[in-house]
Amino acid sequence: MKDYKPRILDTLLTRKLEAKGAILIEGPKWCGKTTTALQQAKSVLRMDNPLEKEQNLRLSKLNPLRLLNGDTPRLIDEWQIAPTLWDTIRYEVDQRGEMGQFILTGSAVPPNTKEITHSGTGRFSWITMRPMSLYESGE
Repeated sequence: MKDYKPRILDTLLTRKLEAKGAILIEGPKWCGKTTTALQQAKSVLRMDNPLEKEQNLRLSKLNPLRLLNGDTPRLIDEWQIAPTLWDTIRYEVDQRGEMGQFILTGSAVPPNTKEITHSGTGRFSWITMRPMSLYESGE
């Protein structure tokens, strides 16, 4: 990976991890959501990894807690592929009672909300990410 260029959002992400159990970073494709989240994540689950995608989808239905195992904060990249993870993460945030447990990233494609029963209020904080600004890139 090339050298990481710090983003304005880095500080905001740090603060939100101190205040909530899970952070959702949303934004358009290729704006740096995953790269930025990786700077603070201690473990990663890439839901769109072609080698593991089908297995992860099955596990998200059979035993989604297994997908949440890992050092925290745990990055769950492209979480919206398995919307059932949302309620599982909300539940796990409640059970652990600690801040900064999960970072979720996903493009602006909305999830299938039929599989989500809870809004995430009180457990999740949202960040909208935009493409790198000229200030951030040093232009």
